Amino acid sequence: MSTSIFDRDLPKTQANYQPLTPLSFLARAGAVYAEHTAIIHGSQRFTYREFYGRCRRLAAALAKAGIRRGDTVSALLANTPAMLEAHYGVPMAGAVLNTLNTRLDAAVIAFSLDHAETRLVLIDTEFSGLLKEALGLMKGPRPVIIDYVDREFVPDGKRLGSIDYESFIANGDPDFAWAMPDDEWDAISLNYTSGTTGNPKGVVCHHRGAYLVAQGNVLTQQMRKHPVYLWTLPMFHCNGWGYPWSISIMGGTHVTLRAVRAKAIWQALAEHKVTHLCGAPIVMATILNAPEGEKTKLPHVVEFTTAAAPPPEIVLARMAEAGFNVTHVYGLTETYGPAVVNDWDADWDRLDISARAAKKARQGVNYIPLEALTVMNPETMERVPADGKTLGEVMFRGNIVMKGYLKNRQASEEAFKGGWFHSGDLAVLHEDGYVQLKDRSKDIIISGGENISSIEVEEVLYKHPAVQGAAVVAKADEKWGETPCAFIELKPGMSATADEIVEWCRKGLARFKVPKHVVFAELPKTSTGKIQKFKLREMAKEV
Repeated sequence: MSTSIFDRDLPKTQANYQPLTPLSFLARAGAVYAEHTAIIHGSQRFTYREFYGRCRRLAAALAKAGIRRGDTVSALLANTPAMLEAHYGVPMAGAVLNTLNTRLDAAVIAFSLDHAETRLVLIDTEFSGLLKEALGLMKGPRPVIIDYVDREFVPDGKRLGSIDYESFIANGDPDFAWAMPDDEWDAISLNYTSGTTGNPKGVVCHHRGAYLVAQGNVLTQQMRKHPVYLWTLPMFHCNGWGYPWSISIMGGTHVTLRAVRAKAIWQALAEHKVTHLCGAPIVMATILNAPEGEKTKLPHVVEFTTAAAPPPEIVLARMAEAGFNVTHVYGLTETYGPAVVNDWDADWDRLDISARAAKKARQGVNYIPLEALTVMNPETMERVPADGKTLGEVMFRGNIVMKGYLKNRQASEEAFKGGWFHSGDLAVLHEDGYVQLKDRSKDIIISGGENISSIEVEEVLYKHPAVQGAAVVAKADEKWGETPCAFIELKPGMSATADEIVEWCRKGLARFKVPKHVVFAELPKTSTGKIQKFKLREMAKEV
């Protein structure tokens, strides 16, 4: 291949090329916004100087504990300062951060720790019982345990390890000379997805993608200097959609919440003058359904970013009345969280309610750092007509797509077939390029922002001695967005009640995965015996 004059004697050097990493955002904030409040957690306050120093202490302590480049450090933590510090301190030590969903059952936690080859776990004492059970189910070496003791909120938490988090980082150097990644393609985080069959898959994300999605959040939300971000979104969800890194860019303040409670949210909104927050539809429901005595008039419009199912027009209207502007985004763990946004055109405000709702129902267009988004026929890999009718699969391409699935080459190759990431979501493409989801080919149910595999629930149902056939579909729910609805076909001569089925599921599933509705009926099937879930979804609407 011939070279041009611009390829000669113009090499990459340390002076003109550095790998992109979101760690640099905190390094800058620690210097530029040193005395500005970075974190508010109950009665605790940390400036950016302190935040940066604590992250460096964590990195140094991890290095002293033998954590090296490419090691996995898992975190089973609530939304706390320690979780924010882990998003910087772990990769500053060259390690990979694996944030664990605190709502999962012990068996899944054990699988994740084994599969990730976790060397060390940061554990919030609120979840010590869950981790203790998971450790007993692990097949591989037991990791080192560091207890995060949040006495203000969990005064009676049980310790599992030999050292607590504060003592651990106190052994670290606040001036620790952390290293940039050798390559921006180096892994920064590992997140496990809810699998449709078998065990969850480990999504590996890189420094470059984390850097770009963090900036994409700032641009999409049009953040100004010193935003105040309220943590109603669990940080274990896709690394909090990248916001642990985004807020440092603008020198903002993190206001952490251990749990989504209406009173605490409204108090934080008023007391700290919150400007931004994110969450699933359940967070909006919690805000709107709070007793009038807990609500307060907001001093300014608060930006609320939501994912999962598009909010109904009435919910958007109520949120606007309460002082919130809602932005709808869409993405997957494999795309670092939000990668698509319903980029609202001000001209659409003049449409009638029905037409405006139709615009709001669309997932939208690609995030700025995502190079390409489209809907294709997965067999031919040709783009579907932009007619708003022809179904295809949502495809992503760009720098905020994962590296791949950990230790699962086949799944990675299938996901990237044809040079695009296959989402598994079915959608139509509108004339203006906006994507709109129509179905999820993986039959994932999104309840309160949590992914629930219908197949996982069905497997538990099939183990019931009276169940001959079972199928689980999503049922729309005003509070949770969606909840599992189970259709049961009983064995001849046998009986069971809905309460018995629910109790059975509670023994084998995390509570949020248990069906909220149980219907006894003959399951509709094709001529080949395949259950017709599209008919069940229609039936669920009448339940």
